[in-house]
Amino acid sequence: MNSRIHVMRSGPPLVYRRRRFQPVQCAGNAQVNTTEKVIMLGRKDYTDEEIKAASTAMYAQLAAYKKLASAVDKSTSDSARSALETFEPIFLNNLILALDRFFVHRVRMVTGKDGNPLNEVELLVDSLMNNDGVLRGNNVIKLTPEDSVLKLNVGDRITLTSDDFERLCEAFLAEVEAKFS
Repeated sequence: MNSRIHVMRSGPPLVYRRRRFQPVQCAGNAQVNTTEKVIMLGRKDYTDEEIKAASTAMYAQLAAYKKLASAVDKSTSDSARSALETFEPIFLNNLILALDRFFVHRVRMVTGKDGNPLNEVELLVDSLMNNDGVLRGNNVIKLTPEDSVLKLNVGDRITLTSDDFERLCEAFLAEVEAKFS
């Protein structure tokens, strides 16, 4: 008896586990053995194209921000300057999330447990998403503020400037290229 039931709909087919009635998303026409666990595998490498795409996207957004900041600096509007000061850390903190997303499935055995830029970004992202933007450590990554890109201590509020983000992005992408390509 066939344990797969395909449902007609747009998008990838769903596979239902007959006993549990839990849908398992399939990519394209791929079929999943429903008797085994479906797990997301980590990545041990990235193509040069993936790294270049991430770099291009991040630097394009940073360049657009710098162009905006330059225009505001040239203006005589105090309200525009105030708005930019409010916007800058929010935008740049969100760029950290975007940077991380390109390489979110990187595996610990490649990134290591030291405070390298890959792991610094991991801690920053976790802190932005789950700790109200206040840097927190964890039991795995050993971040030493003096050796890190941003020099933040656990408990510091994460508020980046464009120069901070540029240094972090450059170090992060160099580390991805060194360890994953």
